[in-house]
Amino acid sequence: MVARRFVVRQGPTAGGSGEGKAEEEHEVEYDTEHGIDVLRLQIFSLTSVPPDLQKIVVEADGSVVDDGTDLESLSERLRVVAIDEEAGEDAAAAAAVEAARAQEKSDEEFARMLQAEEEALLLQQYSVQNDGGEEFRQRVEPYMNQILMYEDPVRQEAARKTVPVHELEEKALVSLAKEGNFHPSKDEENHAFLLQLLFWFKQSFRWVNTPSCDSCGGEASNVGMGNPLPSEIEFGASRVELYRCNQCSSITRFPRYNDPHKLLQTRRGRCGEWANCFTFYCRAFGYEARLILDFTDHVWTECFSNLYGRWMHLDPCEGVYDNPLLYEKGWNKKLDYAIAISKYGVRDVTKRYTRKWHEVLSRRTITSEETISAVLSSITRKYRTGLSTGALSVIENRDKEESEELSKAYLQAETTLSLPGRLSGSVEWRKARSELGQADSLSCSSCPVRKCVDAHVSNIYDALSALLSHFCDKKVPKERIIEVFHTLKTLMLNLKDANFKSRRAILDQKTQQLFKEIFSFIERLFSAVSLKAELGTDGNQSVTVDGNPINLSLALPVALDAVNEILSNYKNNIFFTEGNQFPRGNRLSSGSVLASREQLPIGIATAAFDGIHSSKWEEPDGAKGCWLIYKMPDGQTCELESYDLMSANDTPERDPMDWVIEGSADGGSTWNVIDTRSSVMFERRFFRKTFTVDKRCKSNAFRFRFLRVRESHSNPRFQIGSIDLYGKTA
Repeated sequence: MVARRFVVRQGPTAGGSGEGKAEEEHEVEYDTEHGIDVLRLQIFSLTSVPPDLQKIVVEADGSVVDDGTDLESLSERLRVVAIDEEAGEDAAAAAAVEAARAQEKSDEEFARMLQAEEEALLLQQYSVQNDGGEEFRQRVEPYMNQILMYEDPVRQEAARKTVPVHELEEKALVSLAKEGNFHPSKDEENHAFLLQLLFWFKQSFRWVNTPSCDSCGGEASNVGMGNPLPSEIEFGASRVELYRCNQCSSITRFPRYNDPHKLLQTRRGRCGEWANCFTFYCRAFGYEARLILDFTDHVWTECFSNLYGRWMHLDPCEGVYDNPLLYEKGWNKKLDYAIAISKYGVRDVTKRYTRKWHEVLSRRTITSEETISAVLSSITRKYRTGLSTGALSVIENRDKEESEELSKAYLQAETTLSLPGRLSGSVEWRKARSELGQADSLSCSSCPVRKCVDAHVSNIYDALSALLSHFCDKKVPKERIIEVFHTLKTLMLNLKDANFKSRRAILDQKTQQLFKEIFSFIERLFSAVSLKAELGTDGNQSVTVDGNPINLSLALPVALDAVNEILSNYKNNIFFTEGNQFPRGNRLSSGSVLASREQLPIGIATAAFDGIHSSKWEEPDGAKGCWLIYKMPDGQTCELESYDLMSANDTPERDPMDWVIEGSADGGSTWNVIDTRSSVMFERRFFRKTFTVDKRCKSNAFRFRFLRVRESHSNPRFQIGSIDLYGKTA
């Protein structure tokens, strides 16, 4: 790391006559460790020449500065030349030619794919078995008995009783509220609940590689298969794996139950048990659901989304949804048949899960495509007997729409989204199945612009800051302050444990007395959290939800985390003072955020602004550089005075270490560096650091350029727990 001072002369356009704006000189203070990209940005802030149109030349020898230039030994006098419009037109023309070539190449690839499909169908005629589709039928139809168990009302009621319904309903509504949707439609609510059911199931069901010993809990080794007992056969366990303990030599049985009701009790298994039980849960909550049988030994779920108007992929083992290319592109699976099985029959949905249909066709050797269609139609007709004309019409129309969708799905361009290898199961087991995928492949996405729904965070910080300032002014003893915040914490925990639709907590006499002298501050905090104080007819004072219950659901975790942090600070003798303030007022809120990339579904960019310690923005490829732009709402401008960064919940290697912050007064067209940090270390998890901005200027957008994380050699990822911006809006 070397601090340099460059003198940059702004010259005429490349290849130009030098006429026009007179030459100017600019001084640039620069740290060589930040790389040439930051140098270009600093030059951009002084010259308004965009980084991608800069040609930086060393005046001493005329050499061009590029990525390979040694910036530490570089001569201090530089010239920046803007690439002229003619060159830009040439580049545009070249890009158009390249696009035409790419389209031509795409057309050629499409033609080759169709030809390969025809050849695969021709070869299939000579390789398939001529058994009239009997083997294929035997692979599929037995699952219908399992599927029909899902329709038993008694079993469904038993399933619903095992689910924390109110908790998932609240999480679903909060997830919508975080997107600014406080009054969702019924379809939006149902869709959000389904996703929360998926995430809950992922956490509540247990994956079994090798069961531990039933006698001593030690590790065991597989010794083959055993004969099922009558009590195991009763619940569909026709296969039983046997394991001998490596310590006490006891035999442990692992029956592979197929009865979903039994799986509600055992709550363990591999992909078969997981998909079986989760599909059952989906039916228990009224979703149109079907089991997807993959002949290459995997099983998952599809649900019909009324919100999207189509079938949606869900994999409970991975906690993944609406990612049908996960297996082919992420796991590197060589798919052949993916058959959807529901109470209304069976359908071939393989085309949803591939972009290499011609390759898949070459592996479909059980029987011909015509026979597959005939067998599936035969089974389906059998299980649709007895349906009313109206019900049958609805199902058949949906089938028709799906057939049209599938006929086009595999022809779509292959996604550039990086998908993960398999996560469920031991590494050895996944490796044996060739399902690890690419080592660094992750479920991530380039980001949409997201709105920060965080006004409640700023209001809570304002209220707590006012309370702490009052304590500071009145010189209230530390012990008294801790007592107040401990009481607030207890109150909030009681509210958190209550049903979100009707939260209420009684204030006992001790609490009322404690709050009496500071009630105006407490009332302000209650208002920020969407609570109100009430005096009951029995004379008891209580607090209850004020307005939409989801406002309280959104704010309560923020207030609880802030109170916990204040308590921790005071217990560690970190007091609220002029130079050490958390929380404090003037926190910016309700802006919009755009980031380089983000981790779906929970590591999205706005998670850094939600005020909740356990959430975070995660950039899967950000270890060596990533960025985030925060735009003020409604065209407001602000002088950024300070900002807080908090380390995330785990993995210190992903913490930011070096970064630059820039401000823009024109919405991001031009940027000025307002703060630079290097070699920053976060001492522990959930550790907050406050930084004061020295170079202040009115801006309506701010850009964080994170240049390096704590460890980037073996770690590709970046993460930050929270970002809080403070300043006065104009």
